[in-house]
Amino acid sequence: MGRDKVMNWKMKHYAANQQGVEGLILGEHSDYGNLTSRQCGNFVKIALERANELV
Repeated sequence: MGRDKVMNWKMKHYAANQQGVEGLILGEHSDYGNLTSRQCGNFVKIALERANELV
């Protein structure tokens, strides 16, 4: 059974841009392993804030 994606790539890049870490995920390998746990957690926070704006 595959996992459904929760955040599409546009949202991920928006969240990375908001944090100023988009340069870490862009490039040849597009690796999210370069992010800290705190930065990954902030992705969720930004996504929730964005979702609440749309409601």
